[in-house]
Amino acid sequence: MIESAFNPEKVKNLEYYTIFPPVIEWQWMMVVGIIIGSFLSSYMSGTFQIIFIPHTFYTFFGDNLLFRFLTALIGGILMGLGARWAWGCTSGHGISGLAQLSLASMVSVIGFFIAGIVTAILLYSL
Repeated sequence: MIESAFNPEKVKNLEYYTIFPPVIEWQWMMVVGIIIGSFLSSYMSGTFQIIFIPHTFYTFFGDNLLFRFLTALIGGILMGLGARWAWGCTSGHGISGLAQLSLASMVSVIGFFIAGIVTAILLYSL
């Protein structure tokens, strides 16, 4: 969407954006709702705080803010690529896909669990 503000013709002619147009739709509103809802929940429960390095991360990896930022950035990029590659996100496959007995969702959820377990073992055993 940012690129279309500067060069709308280029975005209009890219094949990817003909399939997935860069528009604000329900998924964007869901992200906004998650952010607002989580803020309201933490504020109303009295647990709201601004922290840059969570306690668990600090315990295992220290207080290097740049390292924390890079791991979060790389993790987010990998999650986005994985969601696109799997044709859906973990919750979509886990809730909706399994409820429909989708074979693709079953394989994806098994893969998500295996990857999560292996990643946790690797990260927390270092």
